[in-house]
Amino acid sequence: MSMMKEFKDFAMRGNVVDMAVGIVIGGAFGKIVSSFVKDVLMPPIGLAMGGTDFSKLAVVLQEATADAEAVTMNYGLFIQTVVDFVIIAFAIFMVIRAMNSMKKKEEAAPAAPPAPSKEEVLLTEIRDALRK
Repeated sequence: MSMMKEFKDFAMRGNVVDMAVGIVIGGAFGKIVSSFVKDVLMPPIGLAMGGTDFSKLAVVLQEATADAEAVTMNYGLFIQTVVDFVIIAFAIFMVIRAMNSMKKKEEAAPAAPPAPSKEEVLLTEIRDALRK
C-alpha cells in the first residue's frame, strides 16, 4: 500500500503534471504542424516546382510483381518530415528563447534589500539617541 501512496505522491507533483500536459500539447502541436506542412505549405511549393506532389516522390527499388508490392524509397515523405521537424524545432527555439529572455530580466532586476530586523531598528534608534 505504501508503494501506491508513493506513486500517487510522485504522479501528483507539479513537475510531473506539467510534463504530461506539455507532452499532450506537444503531440497536438506536432499534428498541427504536420497538417500545415502537408496540406498548406507543400502544395504551393510543389506547384512552383512544376506540379510536383511531394508525397508521391519515390525511387522504385524493385518493381511490383504478382506476389509482392513494389519496393520504393519515399524521399518525398522524408522531405515533408524534415520540413515538419524544422518548423517544430524553430517554434521550440522561439519559446525557449522567450523564456530565457524573461529569466534574464528577472535576474538583472536587483532584489530589494531585506528590511532591517527589529534588533537592527532598535540598535539604530539607540545609536541615534546616544548621538543626541
